[in-house]
Amino acid sequence: MNVRMPIGVDDFKELRENYYFIDKTDFIRQLIDDHSKVTLITRPRRFGKTVTMSMLEYFFSIDKKEESKDLFHGLAVEKAGLSYMKHRGIYPVIFISLKDGQSPSWEQMLNFFSLFLRRLYLQYAYLMKADTLDECMKEDYHRIVNRQADQTEMAFALTRLMEMMQAYYGQPVILLLDEYDAPIQYAWDQGYYDQCIGFMRQFLSSALKTNRALDFAVLTGVLRVAKESIFSGLNNLSVCSVLSRKYSNILGFTSAETVAMAEDLGVEKKLPELRQWYDGYRFGTDDIYNPWSVINYMDNECTPMPYWVHTSGNYILKQLLSHADCLRIKELQGLLEGKTVTVSLNETVMYDQIEKDASALYTLLLTTGYLTIESVSPTTYNRYSLRIPNEEIKQVYSQEILNTIAVGADRNTFDTLFDALFSGQEKDFEDRLQQILLRFASTYDTANKESFYHGFMLGISALFLDKQYIVESNKESGYGRFDIAIFPKDTQKAGVILEFKAADRTESLEKQADEALRQIQDRQYEVEFAKRGIASVWKYGIAFCGKQVCVKMI
Repeated sequence: MNVRMPIGVDDFKELRENYYFIDKTDFIRQLIDDHSKVTLITRPRRFGKTVTMSMLEYFFSIDKKEESKDLFHGLAVEKAGLSYMKHRGIYPVIFISLKDGQSPSWEQMLNFFSLFLRRLYLQYAYLMKADTLDECMKEDYHRIVNRQADQTEMAFALTRLMEMMQAYYGQPVILLLDEYDAPIQYAWDQGYYDQCIGFMRQFLSSALKTNRALDFAVLTGVLRVAKESIFSGLNNLSVCSVLSRKYSNILGFTSAETVAMAEDLGVEKKLPELRQWYDGYRFGTDDIYNPWSVINYMDNECTPMPYWVHTSGNYILKQLLSHADCLRIKELQGLLEGKTVTVSLNETVMYDQIEKDASALYTLLLTTGYLTIESVSPTTYNRYSLRIPNEEIKQVYSQEILNTIAVGADRNTFDTLFDALFSGQEKDFEDRLQQILLRFASTYDTANKESFYHGFMLGISALFLDKQYIVESNKESGYGRFDIAIFPKDTQKAGVILEFKAADRTESLEKQADEALRQIQDRQYEVEFAKRGIASVWKYGIAFCGKQVCVKMI
């Protein structure tokens, strides 16, 4: 048994022959038994989509028949019987991955597709030697290879290649399209989404809809972007998302597979740590581990770290944090404390809804791996309770929270802020808070005044204080509701009350800070501290105007 960990290995043959191998070939049997014309499987990044598609190519492809003759010996698909193995190596197959489709502009994205299609066509240069291709097909081939094709021709190039292969082999083609949505996601992040979605609509729909050269297709991606009409009119489409039971355990490691790996490698004692850090995903009804993180953990002598954090841009998570109003920060605080958030989900995502529609945002956080399902509402359709899956993802949140709240700030920035806060150093606290505001992400410009600053302060208090403190917001105390109160679990330590005001102009900052202090005093917010046995309380009135702040303390 080979115990080398297959880090970054996407080729099935290389994995099978040289690395520790977990048998997922029962997926082939399932596809043969019951595949739709087009199957879309959506999973987070680094959950084994590419190597799974490579496995399908090696099994079905007529071009890889010789290479694959021993690859499946003793595996689940062979054990299923000859009726399944007779499908090996008899189909024309096109396998492409768009995961590298990441360009900073639409012009560069088009250049990527031009080069990508040229390389793809060159893999099938043998087609040009056949008499079965007509002159038009050969002309189209050379236009792609010589990079003379315009945008429309490139959009239909995949369909045209399938037609050439059908003419050559006399049978329709199996299309395997990995990370189909990677260019769309990147275009959205870089600001040329509309141009990209128009091209991708033609590129995919021409290949998948009413295409006689198509036998069947399997697509993988992170999201289903159906409302943009990429899949409109495609009647035989099966979408297998993280919510679906079908194919639920083919990507990622199951609990049984992870236990077997730990036993094979002699690290059974590390299973509790593995579960804490990398388990917790629920796909359909299956409990799933993050495979990328598990193999990196094993390869690094069982050292727990957030290995997944650097595998892709965390722009989806940044969308959650860039609108840090009080309600969203409360939800995030609860998630980091192990609580759940209950939301309606919408799997047909439109990117321009993310900033407006909570269901679109939380659907993205679920499908991209930042949240997972805790439970399903028994009474309301499409209503789910979501939670952070494991310790690794908690650390991803913390890092992105830090990056989003203050560009250029580090953990020490917040530690010194709270040192000043809990020691009554009014001026030092104001100076450090001012520094953070000056570096704060530009999204604050569109925030809702006082509620924004409330959410901002709640966020940094809830997320960067250690477990020795309890942070509460908008709770009744005395004759009103305080904005934020920080209660020490050690009653010998001082607590903190924070009251906020938003000023219309900088000249009013001091007056508004004084007004916030008077409100603390007049409404006797310190009563709740006395109930909890906390005798010492620092009281802060804080006024904001744009990036300016004034702090008063008693």
